[in-house]
Amino acid sequence: MAKQQKLTAQKRDTAGRSAVNKIKAQGLVPAVIYGAKEEPMKLTISAREISTLLSRATSEHVLVDLEIADGGAKSNRLALIQEVQHHPLRRNVLHVDFHAVRADETLHASIPVEPTGEADGVKNFGGILEINLHSVEVECLPKDLPDIIIIDVTRLGVGDAIHIKDLQLPEGVTVRGDGDLTVVRVAAPTVEIEPVAAVAAAAGPEVIKEKKDAAADPKAATPAKAAAPAKK
Repeated sequence: MAKQQKLTAQKRDTAGRSAVNKIKAQGLVPAVIYGAKEEPMKLTISAREISTLLSRATSEHVLVDLEIADGGAKSNRLALIQEVQHHPLRRNVLHVDFHAVRADETLHASIPVEPTGEADGVKNFGGILEINLHSVEVECLPKDLPDIIIIDVTRLGVGDAIHIKDLQLPEGVTVRGDGDLTVVRVAAPTVEIEPVAAVAAAAGPEVIKEKKDAAADPKAATPAKAAAPAKK
């Protein structure tokens, strides 16, 4: 079950690029909360707080207890981090969307899948563990939302697989999607045969040097001519 993370926010009335730049200069991040049959509300949150929260989370779909300050008043809203926008290069948080939920409302979220253990087919037969799905879509009440779904792969032999319908889920959690989709499988080992031509090319051409046969070389066999006597 996911633990609700506490996060503070401040209601804001300003919008636009100039206002956003001023917000960022103060070490804040613009955000918005919507859903739960209420009007969307613009917020600011601490850049440090949201970065720390996300760095400790297994995914960006985190359930938070959002404390919102509006002037001198404060209120708490249960919300799911729906979307996080990052800078493409620096990866710092640019904007956050919160989806307000009720405690009795069924929510949908993408939850990471993490294999654990070493598959028998990998350990003893040289197979390869292939992860086809790194996350699955689930639906549940907020109190039942898992942080991660662990899959024990130790008993998988070569050719065996675990499908969505085989996942062991916490009570109150169901998976959305085709139950026959493969989550993980152990593939047969592959043997690479290096082409003969490639091996020969890598070794390089063989160079054979032969000594010249004096008998076969007329220049080598003919003695040097004596110098002609000078005429008187």
